[in-house]
Amino acid sequence: MNRKLFAAAVLTTLAALPLRADTFAVDPNHSEVSFQIRHLVSQVRGRFNAFSGTVQLDPKNLPTSSVEFHIKATSIDTGVANRDTHLRSADFFDVEKYPEITFKSESIQPAGKDKYNVTGTLTMHGVSKKVTLPVTYGGQIKDPQGNIRAGFETETTLDRKDYGIVWNKALDAGGAMLGDDVTIAINLETVKKDAAAAKGK
Repeated sequence: MNRKLFAAAVLTTLAALPLRADTFAVDPNHSEVSFQIRHLVSQVRGRFNAFSGTVQLDPKNLPTSSVEFHIKATSIDTGVANRDTHLRSADFFDVEKYPEITFKSESIQPAGKDKYNVTGTLTMHGVSKKVTLPVTYGGQIKDPQGNIRAGFETETTLDRKDYGIVWNKALDAGGAMLGDDVTIAINLETVKKDAAAAKGK
């Protein structure tokens, strides 16, 4: 009887475990990381051109999934060379000292149809903070080449001073040249990696 009870307990435990998640890699050619910040009376927009990431995705149980994302800070691009050089300097991102911006998830909670609150650690400019990102899951589809693709998007606002990026310039009329809030938008198209290839890496 004890053996039967033990076997039943093992089967129950295994049944409760999530299925093995598939690995999806970010496709940078069909993804975007952009931002905007107030400058005087307008919004300056920019983007990061170099980034990578993986999503461990169980589409039948998304809360058991996870994400890890990396952005090369030096790839910042606002379309103005002198401004981008300044943004890479110690006044802002200090890319020689802090070359990457990273996010690693810790938990995922449902927040409506195809919507999830993804909580994790964001590290930028040498400062790590726990943040919650509102993520919309775009579902999966097979592309013409037979690859399985999954889409995700998020938009959030961060206070750059929380990450030690504090440079500003006071205006004679009062106020400051730059705002503190930065709106970040991330749209990702990911591709399911071949199981054998993923295992070998």
